[in-house]
Amino acid sequence: MNKTDRLLAIVLELQSRQTVRAEDLAALFETSVRTIYRDIQALSEAGVPIRGTTGTGYSLMEGYFLPPISFTIEEAVTLLIGTEFIEQQFDDQYRDRANVARRKIEITLSDTVRSETAHIRKSLRLLAPRKEIAPSNERENLNKIRQALLDGRKISFHYWKSIPDSTGNRHSKRTVAPYGLVFIEGSWMLVAWCDLRQGIRHFRLSRMAELLELDERFELPMGFDLREYAPPDDRHLQVFLRFNREIADKVKESNYHYIDDMKEHQDGLDVVLRIRQVDDSLQWVLGWGANVIVLEPEAFRNRICEEAQNILKRY
Repeated sequence: MNKTDRLLAIVLELQSRQTVRAEDLAALFETSVRTIYRDIQALSEAGVPIRGTTGTGYSLMEGYFLPPISFTIEEAVTLLIGTEFIEQQFDDQYRDRANVARRKIEITLSDTVRSETAHIRKSLRLLAPRKEIAPSNERENLNKIRQALLDGRKISFHYWKSIPDSTGNRHSKRTVAPYGLVFIEGSWMLVAWCDLRQGIRHFRLSRMAELLELDERFELPMGFDLREYAPPDDRHLQVFLRFNREIADKVKESNYHYIDDMKEHQDGLDVVLRIRQVDDSLQWVLGWGANVIVLEPEAFRNRICEEAQNILKRY
């Protein structure tokens, strides 16, 4: 936290509490007591009426108050939920910033808005992701990539793919120019220019290892805007499925990202998938067991039968 932010935060602390000791402020802002003394002096010289009492602490003179930001209840709830999301999904640095931002927002709310906001937030809950059984370096990679984006430098990493390439290889070494980060379906993705493939590619941060920021710099292509970027749709294979009526609601609630269309009728639920290759949806279809039939294409039906036979052999 820089000095300007800390001075404002000190005033907000004094505004929200009757008396604050220098030691408590130093612990809160992770600095020395001597630095807090200098900050208090700077605020006093700037016209902030701070009173200091030996053995008690600092307080603001009665009647002094920073003009509050006029958030509505809905705006305050939106901002506070946003800080909660950042605390859960971002790296340590942004988690700390989100925590400080939340405290600043709560302090600047009027008593009425603060009370109503707290009441509404009790009826809303943002669940954190499920506990990871296997360790993931996603957040560590997020921090490194974010720094590389700020520095305008390329990065290198080892990448693991869930589906092997045409040569049967799942691992590769990549050097890329990071264009931006996207949070999608609970995972962080990197949009980057890949030197190996000579094109824009997408990489899951959880599948990266040995990530390094390089000295080589890069510049974003003229006109590239991550907010408007849409990857080319290369899902040209259609798969037609029929689910039993008993599980139709569960299929709908799955929100599977490859579902292109669905239609319910007396014989069940017909679902159309659009995928790149058979293995993209193999595990998802197998997960429904005998409650689903592959209508076409024949190659997908055969792949399901083959995998089912392999499962049977294991028992």
